[in-house]
Amino acid sequence: MDLSFSNAQRAEVLTQALPYIKRYTGKIVVVKYGGNAMVNEQLKQQVMEDIVLLWLIGVKIVLVHGGGPEITELMNRLGKQPEFVDGLRVTDQETVDIVQMVLAGKVNKTLVNLLEMKGGKAVGLSGIDGRLIEARPKDVRLGYVGEIIKIHIKPVTDLLASGYIPVVSTVGCDRQGHTYNINGDTAAAHIAGALEAERLILMTDIAGILRDRNDPSTLIPELTLSQTAALREEGIISGGMIPKVDCCVTALEQGVRNAVIMDGRVPHSILMELLTNEGAGTWIRRDSQ
Repeated sequence: MDLSFSNAQRAEVLTQALPYIKRYTGKIVVVKYGGNAMVNEQLKQQVMEDIVLLWLIGVKIVLVHGGGPEITELMNRLGKQPEFVDGLRVTDQETVDIVQMVLAGKVNKTLVNLLEMKGGKAVGLSGIDGRLIEARPKDVRLGYVGEIIKIHIKPVTDLLASGYIPVVSTVGCDRQGHTYNINGDTAAAHIAGALEAERLILMTDIAGILRDRNDPSTLIPELTLSQTAALREEGIISGGMIPKVDCCVTALEQGVRNAVIMDGRVPHSILMELLTNEGAGTWIRRDSQ
């Protein structure tokens, strides 16, 4: 215990968080979990603690996860060379089997187990369960990489209504029984939209949207949709940030109240974002809010 932090100071921190607790209690927050926060064991423990704490104060958390590094690791162990086109993994039949094993099996159940160990109640789902993520081929060059057609959200809402934390792995399916690899950010945006969530949180490996990508001090803390479009035209939003911003735009257009792109490498960044006035990334909202 940090003895320099008195009980009175701890109580003050809790009372300052009260307005934010009141704001989010009973509301749905979708967290896309990935990047360094997923592969760093200490950060992983802290993310799970944040999620359970929010769940305990009544926030309805949906955790959507990827697992790219774990997929690549297993492919390498099996002697299969990963291929990418425009940043997306080429997914043949053998690769999609590996994706399903890693995401819906190892990664999903590990996260469910961690949440339970921290005191939460969690149930793992894949996008195949209840045809949660219905998809079709995105590009013939990519094989079994899916484009989302429809979200059948009832499995998630049923779990939320029963008091569980749904943990969703991003594999999808079509009506012919094919399995697809789905981009995690895209899946989180569509799930948040189907839920009309209060907030979508995309955890990344940078501070948020930066005016100068080489200078973290140029973080832009808040943007409207029209400002986001202008920054994209200026080239400030570029490269790998474009698809993340597109996911936020998709979510907002589908009814999500606001979205944030934040640095998952910062300890307890989810709590900082939801329960303080400082936040922990770039907050994107509709112009009329």
